[in-house]
Amino acid sequence: MKKIILMMLLLVSITANAQKDVTKFLGIPVDGTKAAMTQKLKAKGFQYNQRLDCLTGEFNGGEVNVCVVTNNNKVWRIMVQDASASSEGDIKIRFNNLCRQFRNNKKYISTTFSDNTLSDSENISYEMLVNKKRYEASYYQAPDPALTDTLVLQQRVREALLQEYTQDEIDNPTDKLAEKMQTIARREAIDYTYELMEKKSVWFMISEQYGRYRIVMFYDNEYNHSDGEDL
Repeated sequence: MKKIILMMLLLVSITANAQKDVTKFLGIPVDGTKAAMTQKLKAKGFQYNQRLDCLTGEFNGGEVNVCVVTNNNKVWRIMVQDASASSEGDIKIRFNNLCRQFRNNKKYISTTFSDNTLSDSENISYEMLVNKKRYEASYYQAPDPALTDTLVLQQRVREALLQEYTQDEIDNPTDKLAEKMQTIARREAIDYTYELMEKKSVWFMISEQYGRYRIVMFYDNEYNHSDGEDL
């Protein structure tokens, strides 16, 4: 069993830690209270706009409005919207540039294998108005090895092994059984890693208003997202 666990840990290259690994915005965990998050964003140079109930400042080379969204008094989303609207041609360039930036950033993993970039011939105004098409691209922030709890993973591997093998077989596996157990451990490690990534969602979309367009980005902490508990 110890050999199997060791193999599992090597596969995912993580260390035990009880702290949750959540989505980050500008290095700040998307978590805690709205007041605390607002103060942290102010420390980054953003200014609070009381009329809009959001913060304003510069992000990724442009002026934006940043809104802090909560669920049960816990921050679960940071919304980042272009402060100024753009033309259809300019928003396609912005959208494609963001796709390129995320694709080249090792901190992010695309949720699909498809290319989200838009062609020059794409008629955004027609597609959004007539066909109600949504232009968006979604990613996961890669798990932070230093903040991943391997105790959960160890328990999952143990439970998976016990479904197919006895405790004695796990403690004293033959070479053939050890190979099969490593496959199970690898499968559980991959599934667990994917589940962690799903909790760290970052995505963006094109928003239209009166024939003008903005990029809206969302940094979501799915641990704090409502899941019907208030029903």
